[in-house]
Parts: sequence; C-alpha cells; structure tokens
Amino acid sequence: MKGIQLLLSLSILIVLHELGHFIPAKIFKTRVEKFFLFFDVKFALFKKKYGDTVYGIGWLPLGGYVKISGMIDESMDKEQMQQPPQPWEFRTKPAWQRLIIMLGGVTVNLILGFLIYMMILFVWGKNTLPNSALPLGMGVSPLAKEIGFEKGDQILTVDDKPLEVALDINKMLLIRSVKEVKVERSNGRKVTLAIPENIGDRMFNSGQMNVLYPRFPAKIDSVLTDKSAFSAGFREGDEIVAANDVVIEDWGQLRNFNNEKANQTVQYVVDRGQDKDTLSLTLDADGKMGIIPRSSFKISQVELSLGESIVEGFSYGYWTLYDYVAQFKYVFTKKGASQLGGFGAIGSLFPASWDWRAFWASTAFISIILAFMNLLPIPALDGGHVMFLLYEMISGRKPNDKFMEYAQMAGFFLLLALVIYANGNDLFRFLSN
Repeated sequence: MKGIQLLLSLSILIVLHELGHFIPAKIFKTRVEKFFLFFDVKFALFKKKYGDTVYGIGWLPLGGYVKISGMIDESMDKEQMQQPPQPWEFRTKPAWQRLIIMLGGVTVNLILGFLIYMMILFVWGKNTLPNSALPLGMGVSPLAKEIGFEKGDQILTVDDKPLEVALDINKMLLIRSVKEVKVERSNGRKVTLAIPENIGDRMFNSGQMNVLYPRFPAKIDSVLTDKSAFSAGFREGDEIVAANDVVIEDWGQLRNFNNEKANQTVQYVVDRGQDKDTLSLTLDADGKMGIIPRSSFKISQVELSLGESIVEGFSYGYWTLYDYVAQFKYVFTKKGASQLGGFGAIGSLFPASWDWRAFWASTAFISIILAFMNLLPIPALDGGHVMFLLYEMISGRKPNDKFMEYAQMAGFFLLLALVIYANGNDLFRFLSN
C-alpha cells in the first residue's frame, strides 16, 4: 500500500513538474520533442506522438523528463547540437526566456505544495495539541535538563509566541534558532529559559532529537505476542507503576529505565485496577519489552474557513520549506550522511493503510522537497542550468557546448552515485532490522 501511494504521488509530481517546463517552452515557441513520465531507457511502456511532441510512459520510475530541442540535457543529444541553430530551439532563445523555462518545474512544485496544504486545512482542519491536553506536562531528556527544563514543565511560549501543537517544541529547538522558552512549572511558577545558540547541533550530535516529550502513565495499549512481555504475563490495560522498587511515574521514565537495564532481568509491578501483580521480565539488547504504550492525550481538530486555510496553508508551507532547508546542513556531517534515504525512506512517509489526508500531506511535503532539491546548483538538475544561465546573463558570455556536455555528464554521475548511496542506506537499514 505504501508503494502504491508513493508511485501515485511521484507520478502526479513528476507530470506537473515537467508541465512547468513544457508550458513556458510552448509559450516561447520552443519545440518539445518528448514528454515522458518515468525514463524510457531502450523502450517505453507507452508512447504516442501529437504534433511535434512524443508523449509516453517509461519503465524506469526514477523520474521523468521533457526533451527540449537545442538543449544540452540528460539525453546528451550531441548530433543535434552540431547542426546549425534553428529558431525553434532552446539555444536560440533569449537568456531570460530560457531561465523561465528552467525555473518552471521548481515553481510548479513549490506552488503545488502550498496549494495542497491549503486544501488539507480547508477540508480536514488543523491539528492542535494545547497544554491542557498534557496534564502531566513534559518529560525531559538529560540535554533538556542541562539547559534548564524540568519534568512536568508546560510550554507556554517560544520566543513570545504560543504553540498550537506542544510537540513542535523539539523541531523548533533543533532548527529554528529559538532564543527563549517560557514554561510553567508543576508548582505553578512561570520561568523563562534562555536557549543556547548551539542547541540544535547538540541535539543532533547527541541523538536526543526529542529532548521534550509528553508525559503520560505507563499504561499498555497492546502486547506483541512474539515478545518477552507476553510470555511474562503483561496484558493490554496494565499500568506499570514500579520497576525494581523504583516508582514509575510516566512512560518516558520507564523507557529510560529500560534502556539502562538492557539484557537484565527486571521485576515490574503492574496495576490492574483491583489488584497489583509483580511480573519478571528479561529485557532484550535494546532494552525493549515488546509492549506498545497507550497515550492519554488526544490531538484536536479545528475547522478553518477558506480564507483562514489560505493564510495558514501558506504559513505551513513556508515553515515546511524553511525547516527542510535549515536542517539540510546536517547532510554534510558523517552522521547526517548515514541517515540519507532513498525510495524506501520516502515511501515510509505514507501510512500502511489508505488515508487521503496523510497521502496529500506527504505529497505536499515531497513536492516542496523536490522544488528545493531541483534548485541545487548541480549540473543535470534544473539548478545547474539556472546557475549557468545566470552566469551568462551577468557576464554576457555563454559557456561553450563542450563544457556544458562535460558538466552535464559529471552532474549525472554525481546524482547517480547519490541515488545508489541513499537507496543503499535504505537496504542496509532494512537488512539490519
């Protein structure tokens, strides 16, 4: 089901992206020889010629393309470039027209992402998780404790702005240059915490990506029948209230305790309403029991008018793009590179069962990612062509065709290496799990 959703989502995004190139090319009377969904290496699943353009579907689902006459692109059509320039070719058009043609795909992906977010908010409303939905407040990781947070804190404002979804605090600390957070302690005292400038790097390097997490009782929603908890006697509805004589107040405390006791046997006290039982269990190497928690908080839905959906959808799209660009710096670290993912990682964005809201939310997110990634100044990407066009417009000199061919080839092999590496990471994670 995830694969079907991924294929549908990418098909929509690829066709619309290529239309972003196709339409301005036609407006500027530039001939488009091919318009393909997926790549037709050696053969195509379907193709049909209308006018000057062959429309088709390839068999290799790694993207799509439009082949524009007189342009050095992934087709590497050297023979055409050796012929005298023709008025319908890309290379004979003014630089500003060529720039618009090259920016068309990115522009469509960006606008599409924003429009989908607006549609989602109008049809389904927005999610909210106020502090009132978290009566026990937040749990804290060692790093959060180090910078001043305490167990039970309620997040009031971040840089003087209230949070509609309290769990967004981690994302904001990681990538949004937060300066201060105002909290309310469990004793009712309000405190303003100054946040260190390097908190994002410290979170990433320590692996503590969720330094604050919602506190709720360690109550079991379900037990995996093939894990040790089931054979030890744990059942749905049990609440773990103690472990080795340590009082357990919330699920986060239980998780941290179990991590410290990996591969050890622990005595747990469970509350079953009328009585309490003591159960013995040996944790696995990761400190896991084989149980799934029952969260006691619920995300609320708030309906929005069309006008509100447009405004908030634009804001959501802006911050989605901002957050993605801001965290992109971690890709260039050893740890970040190891976390790169390919089609498997993208597919994991979709739910295991069909959900239209989740489908469109993932599609909007991927669309915005594609817009940014395609704008990177790498030959073979739209951004590479834009870079050379800007150079031409500023310097008044056009890079020669031989240089463009070599640059295109180098960019293609770089992208191929990145695709292999990212999907190799997916395969490694799959096999190691």
